[in-house]
Amino acid sequence: MSRDTTQTESGTDPTEPSTDPTEPSTEPTEPSTDTAGSGTDGADPSADADQLVDTDPGGGGLSERERRETAATEPVVTARGLDVYYGDTQALDDVSIQIPANRVTAMIGPSGCGKSTFLRSINRMNDLVDIARVDGELFFQDAEIYADEVDPVALRRQVGMVFQHPNPFPKSIYDNVAYGLRVQGRTDDLDAVVEESLRKAALWEEVNDRLDETATGLSGGQQQRLCIARAIAVDPEVILMDEPASALDPVATSKIEDLIAELAESYTVVIVTHNMQQAARISDRTAVFLTGGELVEYDRTEKIFENPESQRVEDYITGKFG
Repeated sequence: MSRDTTQTESGTDPTEPSTDPTEPSTEPTEPSTDTAGSGTDGADPSADADQLVDTDPGGGGLSERERRETAATEPVVTARGLDVYYGDTQALDDVSIQIPANRVTAMIGPSGCGKSTFLRSINRMNDLVDIARVDGELFFQDAEIYADEVDPVALRRQVGMVFQHPNPFPKSIYDNVAYGLRVQGRTDDLDAVVEESLRKAALWEEVNDRLDETATGLSGGQQQRLCIARAIAVDPEVILMDEPASALDPVATSKIEDLIAELAESYTVVIVTHNMQQAARISDRTAVFLTGGELVEYDRTEKIFENPESQRVEDYITGKFG
C-alpha cells in the first residue's frame, strides 16, 4: 500500500515547532482527537499476536511488570513494513511492531530517528503534512488505518494525543474537558464525565472549586494533566504522548509518570521520550529507533535496558552515541 497523506479535516492548526529536525510539527491548537466520527472496519492483521510477549509458563523469575506483560495477547496497533517519507527524506524504514493493550510502550532514540513520526502515523496526524507519504501496513485493532474508507476524525477520537507542550484552549477548565463531548453531541451527564476525567488525570482535587476559571492560569504541570483529562473525556482506546513531561519540572514530571501508570489500567499508552530513565521507570515495553528511521529492537523494557540483543542499542543506552 502506498498513500500520499492529505488533510481531510481542518480541526487542527500546527502551532508548535518540532524538536525533531526531520519531523514537521503537527501540534494542534484544538486537537481533532476531540472531534466526533464513527469507526470503520478494515483488513485483519494476520501476524501472531503471541509474538508480542515472552512467555514463561512456569512463572519463575518474572517480575510484576513481566507478569503483566504476559497477559497481553492481542495487539491494539500493528505495523508491518511501514515506511514514511517527507518528500524525498525517509523518516521510517520498514518498521514492524505490535503494541499490546493496556500497557505502556515507550519509543526512545536520538533526535531525527522517526519515533515521533511513528506516533503521529497511528492517528494520521501526518495527513496534515502535505509532503508526507506512507507505505506499508498499519492497523488499529482490525482496521487498516490508511484505508480510503477510514475517517481520520473518527480515528482520532479513538486514538487521543497529548503533545510535548501543554496546549489548553483559551476556555475555562470545565469547557476544556467538555469540549470534545460537546462537539460529538454527548451532553448527557456532562458534569459527571468532566469530574471523572479530571479525577483520572489526578487533577480534580486541585481544581474542583475553580472549574469556571481560565485553563491558561494553571501551572504547566496542571495544564498538561488537563490536556490528558480532555483526551480521555471522549473515551479513547489509545493515548499517544509525545514527550509529555519534557517541558515540566521534576515534581510535575513525577505526577505525570504516576498518572501514566494509572492510565495503563484502562488505556493503551504509547509514549515518545528522550529520557531513557523515564522509559525504564514507566514502560512495560520499549522500542528503540536509531538513525535512518530504523526500529532496531523492541522487547520488554527490562530486557532492553539490562540485556539488549543489539550492540547498537547497548551503545545508545550506555551513552556511547546519541
